[in-house]
Amino acid sequence: MTTNSTSSAQRLLDLAASGEATVGVIGLGYVGLPLAVECASAGYRVLGFDVSAPVVERINRGESHIGDVPSDSLRPHAESGQIEATTDMGRLGECDVISICVPTPLNKIKDPDLGYVLSAARVIKDSLRPGQLVILESTTYPGTTDEVLLPVLAETGLTVGEDFFLCFSPERVDPGNATWHTKNTPKVIGGVTAACAEVGVAAYDRVFDTLVPVESARAAELVKVYENTFRMINIALANELAQACDKLDVSVWDVIEAAATKPFGFMKFTPGPGLGGHCIPLDPHYLSWKMRTLAYKTRMIELASEINAEMPDYVVQKVADALNDDAKAIRGSRLLILGIAYKKNIDDLRESPALEIIRLLQEKGADVQYHDPFCPTIADDGHTSIQHLPLHSRPLTEAELSNTDAVILITDHDNVDYQLVIDSVPLIVDTRGKMRACCEGSARVVGLSGREMGDEQAENLAPVLMR
Repeated sequence: MTTNSTSSAQRLLDLAASGEATVGVIGLGYVGLPLAVECASAGYRVLGFDVSAPVVERINRGESHIGDVPSDSLRPHAESGQIEATTDMGRLGECDVISICVPTPLNKIKDPDLGYVLSAARVIKDSLRPGQLVILESTTYPGTTDEVLLPVLAETGLTVGEDFFLCFSPERVDPGNATWHTKNTPKVIGGVTAACAEVGVAAYDRVFDTLVPVESARAAELVKVYENTFRMINIALANELAQACDKLDVSVWDVIEAAATKPFGFMKFTPGPGLGGHCIPLDPHYLSWKMRTLAYKTRMIELASEINAEMPDYVVQKVADALNDDAKAIRGSRLLILGIAYKKNIDDLRESPALEIIRLLQEKGADVQYHDPFCPTIADDGHTSIQHLPLHSRPLTEAELSNTDAVILITDHDNVDYQLVIDSVPLIVDTRGKMRACCEGSARVVGLSGREMGDEQAENLAPVLMR
């Protein structure tokens, strides 16, 4: 390294070691706010940047808008000034470390939309100075840091690895996970140069329990998309197994639970109504898109995506068949969706299959309501074709259920009175296998596969499984 690069890197290494660095976090959502709180807890001064004035005002009052960040964890840092939120991007020059935590959605044809990343890069460029470290956390395709972010920052005339430093470190947020959170989840990081990696590791070493350095920013980008592609493909296999079991008149849950007793060579994945969340439905398409630019087709990703995307239609057909067995049609039936968040015990609706299932049922003429204790309203955000918005969560009462032709269980939140449901409705379409062992009641339960294992079967099998 040159003398200038040595001094720039050493300054950052010293600031990291002493905890005197100022960390800027661009984007104070599901990824950025938890990161900001952990950086403040590690002793860094944190400047949080967001385009939403209401979000900034709430954070400065010590009020969290993210379920995984209790206000009690945020408030002391806000009151002491350890965390300050602002909409003024001109203050990025105050920061020694800048972490980019902005959305990376797909467009309508499932190509990456890097508009938010580019916007962040441009505002960083306007105040980029020697001795700053920039870390991209937003999930994206391999090559983004080198091919998209770096050229914008290099327009300043500063040299990466000498004047400023650039890394990729993928977020690994799992909303609602009480065990693994921002601090104790191993943190992968890769630098554009060796000096970048050294500085990046030093900056994050006091924030995270475990750091996992990899050979490059491109490798770190690929780690994240591989992780979620692995999950997406295995969920697709479980979803295809459910449909095979339906044809074979076998309980898919019985098969999966038995397979999961194998102590080696098997990892349990379960079927469901479709994929949700910002990561698993989207991330594999980043890799698929990138490989198409290199004339390579990711066939397994394409097939798995197709299988998972068909699950809402499969669920709706299950509802239609189950109602038909009761001499009812979907058109005119009153249906209650139980749980609309993309996973249990959180309030996140991003890419939730429940929204597509509601739309499909409405198209077929059903009167669709929902109950979700975490999601009080489905608002009209301009991106959904659900009718009659806004929709509001209905109370889960005997009176409400008695006027319902069928309940469709999409998200199996823990704080739901399932016994009340099974005692109060004639039909339940259960996409999560929740009802097969938790309740006994008068409702007829239809699952994803041909036969659902009930309480009596479970009791008869339990002594055998325990031998």
